[in-house]
Amino acid sequence: MAKQAWFERNKRKAAAVKKFAALRAELKAKKDYAGLAKLPRDASPTRVVNRCSMSGRRHGYIRKFGCSRLTFREAALAGLIPGVTKASW
Repeated sequence: MAKQAWFERNKRKAAAVKKFAALRAELKAKKDYAGLAKLPRDASPTRVVNRCSMSGRRHGYIRKFGCSRLTFREAALAGLIPGVTKASW
């Protein structure tokens, strides 16, 4: 499980992205890159990390299900994800 501080840091980054979204779009439209550079670093959407909702893992994240490949496999085999079955042919 990921540390709680990582979750909180990610929430803070997401809030900063939401707060500065309109201003960033305006500065980008004007091509004012000096103004963009003066914004906080966490205002950039690329700094927000996708994390598994169950384990907090950031690598191997599956967007459609919101979890990592490991927890997805465990949940799918346990039958916790509707419509997902193990392939066999």
